[in-house]
Amino acid sequence: MTFDLSLTTKFIYIVAAVLIILGLKGLSSPKTAVRGNIIASIGMLIAVIITLINNGTIGIGWIFGGIIAGSIIGIVLATRTTITSMPQLVATFNGLGGAASVLVTTNEFINRNAGSVLNGSTDIPITFLLFATLASAIIGSVTFWGSMIAFSKLQGLLPDTPVLIPGRHIFNICLLIIIVISSWMLFTQPINEINEYFYWAIVVASAVLGVSLVVSIGGADMPVVISLLNSYSGLAAAATGLLLENALLVIVGSLVGAAGIILTSLMCKAMNRSLANVLFGGLGSSTTSQNENQDQVYEGKIKSTSADEVALLLDNASKVMILPGYGMAVAQAQHSIQDLAESLKSKGIDVKFAIHPVAGRMPGHMNVLLAEADVPYDDLLEMDEANPLFRETDVAIIVGANDVVNPLAYESDSPGNPIAGMPILQADQAKTIVVIKRSLSPGFANIANPLFVADNTLMLFEDAKKASIDLLTSFKNL
Repeated sequence: MTFDLSLTTKFIYIVAAVLIILGLKGLSSPKTAVRGNIIASIGMLIAVIITLINNGTIGIGWIFGGIIAGSIIGIVLATRTTITSMPQLVATFNGLGGAASVLVTTNEFINRNAGSVLNGSTDIPITFLLFATLASAIIGSVTFWGSMIAFSKLQGLLPDTPVLIPGRHIFNICLLIIIVISSWMLFTQPINEINEYFYWAIVVASAVLGVSLVVSIGGADMPVVISLLNSYSGLAAAATGLLLENALLVIVGSLVGAAGIILTSLMCKAMNRSLANVLFGGLGSSTTSQNENQDQVYEGKIKSTSADEVALLLDNASKVMILPGYGMAVAQAQHSIQDLAESLKSKGIDVKFAIHPVAGRMPGHMNVLLAEADVPYDDLLEMDEANPLFRETDVAIIVGANDVVNPLAYESDSPGNPIAGMPILQADQAKTIVVIKRSLSPGFANIANPLFVADNTLMLFEDAKKASIDLLTSFKNL
């Protein structure tokens, strides 16, 4: 019995594409995110295996050997990477996706330039092949080097404040001119006389552009940058798919690119950022202001509290809202916070978690943390759901959050205010506010937070994990 391998491959590609689409659909909700991730992974695994078999690239043994080796590496990364380092891992994945596109494209360009395809062994127009080649090389190179800068900023290897090089916009325009002129030269040269130096000029100029664009963006905007670079990696993959005539790679790359840009747009809205500012490395945006007036804001106005005092407040409360932030992630306090919430609920207290879309250092950071601690999905409220409830909330417990609850965001017309107009969790409207924080150090925006000195605010200066354990103990001992 013989099979039409081409037809079989197309059918399997369709199945894989459907699985990936269903997986992405599952990622749209915390309740189905884990299942969606598994479904998409299965779809991608099927696609990789059938592609390697169909192309006769390597034998079955090598394929499964690669799967085993990759699985081991993935397990090691998953077990050793802390949740606070997850943004760095995502940035690395984005960068590797871009690098893979550049490597594949470069290999195809060199081989085809040698004459295997450019001399007429394909029905695809040469101009189309060149367009796909250049699109993959440019986007992939920008993605890789931009992701490496994002990783370095998140890891503390580079300052998380914007590095604003004088004349950077003119410099970026010059790089774009180099890319455009080199691309034009490749398109206008005779097929058998294509000069590889123009291709390398494009790759290098794109790499420098990726560095220049991201290095000028501050740490406060890193969640948006990560989302944008994810979109870039998808677009690079789609362009590579066009070059390789691989329909599934085009489909998957397009889905990732579209999902990434939609998420980026939503993140920009959540942070009151212009998408153009992020796309062009802070074009027209103000720099992150220095926190020079911190002493003036805080001096003599802070009201410190203790776990015992907060426990008494909670014992008399009927509605409590918990607002997690990056400090909770650093302290790995999600489990003890959940234990505290369950103890409060056992006394008939209504407890909810208010989630800001950019709390932490990547989209969905807090959702991942709380899911790890088995916090019921029904207890999680998005910002638009939580804000109307703060006026009737007896105690709002802020766990390591800063910028996402800073009332300075209400000052939408304030010049030099990096969070002006940013939608925030309106914790200031709660009857009593308890802020769990190790110190008065500013958040990523590097500005003071007047909420910390409000009349209805109490500061519990302690590591979030220890503070929540102490609160739980004090509450149980009442």
